Amino acid sequence: VQLQAFRGGLVQAGGSLRLSCAASGRTFSSSPMGWFRQAPGKEREFVAVVNWSGSRTDYSDSVKGRFAISRDNAKNTVYLQMNSLKPEDTAVYYCAARVGVYTTRLREFDYWGQGTKVTVSS
Repeated sequence: VQLQAFRGGLVQAGGSLRLSCAASGRTFSSSPMGWFRQAPGKEREFVAVVNWSGSRTDYSDSVKGRFAISRDNAKNTVYLQMNSLKPEDTAVYYCAARVGVYTTRLREFDYWGQGTKVTVSS
């Protein structure tokens, strides 16, 4: 089972990026999927989660209104659209899958991708 995150990069403050996370080895069409991030010197933190159908989402307060999580179950892929990026969004972003009920808790996610780096310059 593998989750692979793509399309991080360097962007100026105010810009946008769209992260993708493709799953292989099993289907996660019935699983909540989430994005988390870890800034240098800080602990990994919750960013966003989407339920299996895409009908329910939750966001951290720091990204609410700027980021949007979505999924395409036919492609076994989850996305994170990031708009109005700020330097404090600079981090390694990880996607994760939860085998179980919907949650925002980092420790309750079962499968993790390798991370993709996002750098926002001021």
